[in-house]
Amino acid sequence: MSSDGNSSYEGFTAEERAAMKDHAREQKKAARRGSAAEKAAEAERDVLAKIAEMPDSDRVMAERVHAVVTTHAPDLAPKLWYGMPAYARDGKVVCFFQSAAKFKARYATLGFNDAARLDDGAMWATGFALTEVTPEVEERIAALVKQAAS
Repeated sequence: MSSDGNSSYEGFTAEERAAMKDHAREQKKAARRGSAAEKAAEAERDVLAKIAEMPDSDRVMAERVHAVVTTHAPDLAPKLWYGMPAYARDGKVVCFFQSAAKFKARYATLGFNDAARLDDGAMWATGFALTEVTPEVEERIAALVKQAAS
């Protein structure tokens, strides 16, 4: 909204445009891959490479999230999603790690999409702010991803 109270659309931010371009590249790359095993191996390499590019504070958390998800929800396949590490079942993203740096936020996010089975009554959380991945946080992430992947 502009300062005079009138709505004005200013378009996507540079970070949002970059995420959309990442997604287009990911889709093209996935379409070129060979066998299912080759696709899975390359997708995991892509996720690990993306994590390695992150600033130290985000990288450390993303590495821990990746380890927890792949250990406690091995049926979820790592893949890039809009340039973020994500974990999918049958091609549908269940959860993802969004670094704080990606959209210049003050915290990283562990997010869950509608393919996650986190339903709890009429309302439940689908995103969690992360500032540090402690052993207690790892336990909470493990429980969430187990439930989401069930």
